Formats: sequence, structure tokens, C-alpha cells
Amino acid sequence: MSAADEVFAAERPRLLGLVYRILASYADAEDVVQETWIRWQAVEHDAIARPAAYLTTIATRLALDRARMLARRREDYVGPWLPEPVAVQRGPEDHAELVESLTLGFLLVLGRLSPTERAVWLLADVFGEPYTDIASVIGKSEAACRQIASRARRRLREERPGPPQPLDPGVLRRLLAAVSAGDLEGTLELLDARAVLLSDGGPAHRAARHPVVGADRVARLAINLARRGEVSAVGEAVVNGEAALVVELEGAMTLVLTAEQHDGRITCLYLLLNPEKLSGIFAHPALT
Repeated sequence: MSAADEVFAAERPRLLGLVYRILASYADAEDVVQETWIRWQAVEHDAIARPAAYLTTIATRLALDRARMLARRREDYVGPWLPEPVAVQRGPEDHAELVESLTLGFLLVLGRLSPTERAVWLLADVFGEPYTDIASVIGKSEAACRQIASRARRRLREERPGPPQPLDPGVLRRLLAAVSAGDLEGTLELLDARAVLLSDGGPAHRAARHPVVGADRVARLAINLARRGEVSAVGEAVVNGEAALVVELEGAMTLVLTAEQHDGRITCLYLLLNPEKLSGIFAHPALT
């Protein structure tokens, strides 16, 4: 492996993590990082004083271009759109922003920012890049980037005041058992009164076309969905740093079930059925 190859290999997990957070799509993040690699191969490496900064600039700009394209595509998406999950487990040494910024709930909130706001906030608050470098990446003044970051922080605090509790995988298993048994009372005991269900089936599978709000409505819909197919296998996984269940229905369909939890009750339930989004849960990518 050449020295240039070693540099890129060392930076790849960080680049993939940055781009994935901007796009909330593992497949698209891989494409962008691959394009970054191709461009890296075409430059004179000895002339680049700071390879990590150079690679960050290329990957971020490519990600911003891809984000604008994806925004147009997602306008026509069937039903609620959820981030593409990835099987990554955060270590105890990772700082809070790094951990929280990977969760599905946070990625949904982050996606409400503009692509530029996402990139600036991530570079500043998650990856610790200096504003002089961020200004060069984004193509705006340092003062403008500071304002963008401040605006992004304010919006994120307003929409997500604090992180949820770590999700207990036992809660998910009890929920799945209650739903599969058609146990309405048992299901309701696990749900917060204001619980929300987001189900992403894409064009391939039927799912709720809008967020379902309220414990009773969530419980009844989940039980009705469970009647469509018998559970043939259940496996535990860590998806975006949170506990999840990978469920096979009659050996023919795979879905991913994960949630957010406050005070021992589920406040938001995520159901991912779109097969085009599930490759990342088996890939275990090296992602920072």
C-alpha cells in the first residue's frame, strides 16, 4: 500500500461518518467517499500540505451536491422517510455529540436543517474542525460559518432539547411479544401516552403513510401490522448506536425495529421495512 493509500485508509472512517450524517444514507455516503477516493488518486499528493483537510473539503462538497439531489428525490418518497440504518456501536470513549449525532432520531432532526447548516454544525461541533478550515470547505467567510453554526445549534436545541435514555433491548422484545400476541393492554403499558410510530416501507412494502401519534393508535396499528405475517426469527442488533431488533416475517421479509425511550416507556417507535435501506445493518462499517 502506498503512502497516499495509507493516508486515505486512515481518514476513510471519519469521512464516511461525516458524509453519512449529512446524507443519512449509507449507500450514498459510500458513493461519495468512493468518489473522494477517485479524486484523491488524481492529485499530486506531495503538493498537499494537509491531506486530512483536503479530503474533508472534497468529501463535504461532494456530500452537499448529493444532499441537494436527494432532497428532490425525497419529495416524492412514499410515506415517511427514515434515515438508512447502519450497524455501528459507539464506544465509551466517544464524546456525547459523536454518539447522539448518529441516532435515527437525531438524524431526522438534523435533516430538517439545510445541507450547509448540517455540514457546518457537524464540522464544528462533532468533528471539532476550526472555523478557518470550515470557511474554506463551505466557501463562506469565517464569520458567516460561525453564524450558521449558531443558528443550527439553536434549531437543534429547540427540536431536541435532550437525548433520550439508552434503549433497553428487553423493552423492544417485550413490545414485540405483546404486539405479536395481539395484547393491547401489554402493548400500551410499554408506550408513552404521546408515543409516535414512524414506519418506512418505501415503494416496496405497505406502511403507515403518515406518522401515527398517540399510544392507543400506535398500539392498534402495530398489532394489525403483526397479523399480516408470523415472526419466524428475531435477532438483536445495535443500529446507529441504539438497541434494535432484526425481525424476519415468515422468512420472506426483514424489518428493523428500534425506538427511543424516556422514563422506561417508548416515546418514538421506528419501523424500517424498505429493503433498499437495510444493507447497512449487515455491513458493520468502519464509521466514526
